[in-house]
Amino acid sequence: SAGPPAQPPHLHLAECTASQFLDIWKHFDADGNGFIEGKELESFFKELEEARKGAGVVSERTMDSFLERMKEFMQNFDKNKDGRIEMSELAQILPTEENFLLCFRQFVGSSAEFMAAWRRYDTDRSGYIEANELQGFLSDLLKKANRHYDDQKLQEYTQTILKMFDLNGDGKLGLSEMARLLPVQENFLLKFQGVKLTTEQFNAIFTYYDKDGNGYIDEQELEALLRDLYQKNNKEVNAEHLQGYKQSIMALSDGGKLYRSELEIVLCREPMV
Repeated sequence: SAGPPAQPPHLHLAECTASQFLDIWKHFDADGNGFIEGKELESFFKELEEARKGAGVVSERTMDSFLERMKEFMQNFDKNKDGRIEMSELAQILPTEENFLLCFRQFVGSSAEFMAAWRRYDTDRSGYIEANELQGFLSDLLKKANRHYDDQKLQEYTQTILKMFDLNGDGKLGLSEMARLLPVQENFLLKFQGVKLTTEQFNAIFTYYDKDGNGYIDEQELEALLRDLYQKNNKEVNAEHLQGYKQSIMALSDGGKLYRSELEIVLCREPMV
């Protein structure tokens, strides 16, 4: 996948649209782990200050040090106090009419529910759903989370998500992008960003775990596969997280049978279309 742009997008908050917000996020979350942290966070805050001064939003506060201003910013935006910013926290800088992420994330439910809803619409297991199916997908997701919404709100969500995720206007929405709607701790796809396999690597791994060659693996085989992937990439295996990721991926399965094409959209760099 392409790296971040050479220059960060301008952060003129009053004019920031949802798609510009996503560009900003992609630039500063340089390692793609779902957070802006460390050096990323310092760079983001410097750019934010420059943009706000340029827009006349912030008065000059020459007496305060950069660190003091950054500390104040973190107190305002780092709601869970973990020293880093995730997308839903950063979304608070958006104008109200564009700020659907905060409310939508409260409604999403679990990643397993998200994947079960995705499975219903990605019928050819391509890793994409069509833009005209998006409203149905979101409606299903909200129902699974037992959330009530009106038609106007659903229309707002649909239009905003289209603006954010169908940036090339091809009428397709990819699973790996759409999963960014999930809270970071639920977003198992982010955990595999650095583990993405080529088609050849994936086929070799799938063949190894599909011992009888029947084209699918079961839940136990998936757990073994995920553990091996973690160890191969020198990632710590957290048993609780592993169970959550396994359940989320199994939500794509057909009655406990996880077929090659279903796992491929999660683990491969480019899903086969």
